[in-house]
Amino acid sequence: MTERPHVLLSAAVSLDGYLDDATDTRLVLSNDEDWARVDGLRAASDAILVGANTVRADNPRLLIRSPELVAERVAAGRPEQPVKVTLTRSGSLDPAAQFFTVGDAEKLVYAPPGVVTGVKATVVELSGLHEMLADLFARGVRRLMVEGGGAIHTQFLTEGLVDELHLAIAPFFVGDPLAPRFADEGAFPRGLTLVKSTRLGDIAVLEYHSTPEPSEVDILRLREAIALAENCPPRTFRVGAVITAADGEVISTGYSGDGDPANHAEEAALAKLEPGDPRLAEATMYTSLEPCSSRTSHPRSCTQLILDAGIPRIVFAWREPSVFVDCVGAETLEAAGRRVIEVPALAAGVRRANTHIPGVHL
Repeated sequence: MTERPHVLLSAAVSLDGYLDDATDTRLVLSNDEDWARVDGLRAASDAILVGANTVRADNPRLLIRSPELVAERVAAGRPEQPVKVTLTRSGSLDPAAQFFTVGDAEKLVYAPPGVVTGVKATVVELSGLHEMLADLFARGVRRLMVEGGGAIHTQFLTEGLVDELHLAIAPFFVGDPLAPRFADEGAFPRGLTLVKSTRLGDIAVLEYHSTPEPSEVDILRLREAIALAENCPPRTFRVGAVITAADGEVISTGYSGDGDPANHAEEAALAKLEPGDPRLAEATMYTSLEPCSSRTSHPRSCTQLILDAGIPRIVFAWREPSVFVDCVGAETLEAAGRRVIEVPALAAGVRRANTHIPGVHL
């Protein structure tokens, strides 16, 4: 599979899903709190992408506004501003647009061969999204923020290339069929899971993550992890874990209480490998239960152990219920850029192994 950046799609819309109205004046959909939120998302990104229509219609600067956020990037050894990215089929771009003239950030334009001339930017002769994302990854972009417009949203969503969607909803309607919509018609292959909702004045911000599909190998290995839980004493959560290398080979297994009565399954599996094992950089952790995000028995949670080990991909069956703590393992791993796949179809078997815990039912 070709490596690509983590893609975050961000937009502000009306209650009926419009990005703007049909007048010549830009419709304000955000408030100061929401602009500050978007500024933070930009600061966390390596590059910001808009379509050529947005460059023409909105003339965006695509800059981080907060001096404090800029200073934090510099202190971390990053460029002051994210790379600016656009893509065009026609090549119709105004060299005087603020995209090209404002700020010292690197500018990239992706287009078919020979259609773009006269702009102060690096022109890359590629027109497909998958090729573009692979090229961005090769240039060091690990987190890409996509800010529109509707045609770009639709293209990324229909090609299954959106990992996160942040949608700010303004408290009014537009109701004009001539106005631009958040997304156009299309076949949208991937579902989204709501992970957070925030109120900023009268604006509601909804955060969604994509719902990736597990492979046949994922199902097989996750079933093996669930079976390992049968080795656990029924003292707390009975959990099994399997770690595989990039080629799918099992390199370690563990279960709750394996090696140490206080060990969690993921911890036990990791303890059987040497710290810094190079296979971990491309490994997958399969665990029957969502990795814990806080604990008292050992200094580091399983979530932190996975992050410290550098494992990029985690597959689990059942979200930890709020019996002992409110677990945020999946959210923490995703926020750190790890690929997390939940397989709720296998959760019943995990619940069945843990009905000895008060509050857990089939």
